[in-house]
Amino acid sequence: MDNISIILVEPQGPINVGSVCRLMMNFGFSDLRLVNPGCAYQSLTARRMALKAEMILNHVPVFQTLQEALSGCHLAFGTTRRSGKYRENCLTPQQAAIHARCQSPDSRVAFVFGREDRGLHTSELDLCQIFVTIPTDSAYASMNLSHAVALLLYELSKREINTWIPSDDSRVSAQADDVERMFQHMRRTLLAADYLDPQNPDHILRAFRRLFGRSGLSDREVRILQGLWSRIDWIETERKKLSEGKTTTKP
Repeated sequence: MDNISIILVEPQGPINVGSVCRLMMNFGFSDLRLVNPGCAYQSLTARRMALKAEMILNHVPVFQTLQEALSGCHLAFGTTRRSGKYRENCLTPQQAAIHARCQSPDSRVAFVFGREDRGLHTSELDLCQIFVTIPTDSAYASMNLSHAVALLLYELSKREINTWIPSDDSRVSAQADDVERMFQHMRRTLLAADYLDPQNPDHILRAFRRLFGRSGLSDREVRILQGLWSRIDWIETERKKLSEGKTTTKP
């Protein structure tokens, strides 16, 4: 379980943080990361819930943003209760666990959980390649944070999928921060080329995020795409120079 990271984004209650620590130790996980926790996450209340897992609580790193917390990760699963626009093709916890365990042992896989009251923002889900949803009843769809974590950890630790399964998907994906730099370069390039709507550039860009997220980009593929954007940048610069030259030439 050493290559699995659990990331809690702005957890609001120390009880949940302590409970997640205990759950992680229950199922054999140790890498917990917190993003801008809005609570006294190391308070006595949290420690009482963590019990023997207090060692996880004592060493948990805290980050200001999800992008920073995903540093070193190759694949990120974002959990969401809501469906609809920008949140299509969600996996169940079991499907997500199988997909995660099919990754190379050299790949670090993150499962990202949002706030107790509002979950993950769309901009945070943009940093995740795959979405996961727990099929709860519509009468009360929202689950307690630690309960949701428990379901995912249970599926990940099932004996029958607890061994790496070599497959076509088992290559090491590019790290999340390298992929995000590529997307930001792509955004600038396509805006400059008038391909994206400047009033809502992320609408089309999110479609590309989902497309590339499903394929799982390798380091080489990220470099190829960076090269493509750089080439388009150069072509667009030359095109503008030529256009400016024509407008300044006297008839």
